[in-house]
Amino acid sequence: QVQLVESGGGLVQPGGSLRLSCAASGGTLSFYHMGWYRQAAGKQRELVASITTGSITNYVDSVKGRFTISSDNAKNTVYLEMNSLKPEDTAVYYCNARHRFITTREYWGAGTQVTVSS
Repeated sequence: QVQLVESGGGLVQPGGSLRLSCAASGGTLSFYHMGWYRQAAGKQRELVASITTGSITNYVDSVKGRFTISSDNAKNTVYLEMNSLKPEDTAVYYCNARHRFITTREYWGAGTQVTVSS
């Protein structure tokens, strides 16, 4: 059983930056495709960024050029660097891990709140 713990959320002004971290325990992230999702109030959860075990990254159009996902396998941690934040980025951000071979092995963190407001 993999446990994921997100951190790094908070309140930031428009144009500011935050770095989210997702620390994993109970499993090795090198076997998992990782993703950051977000869910704004009254909206469906959406995939923001993902990174495969082969380090291939993908981003939703609304964050391209502003967000960067990365993985540090030595620390068993995945990051989401968020720059030029906008009010519409306000949401709860969730970390997701899906096993590269056994897709039913999928885990979620509890989420961290990001609020972009002046």
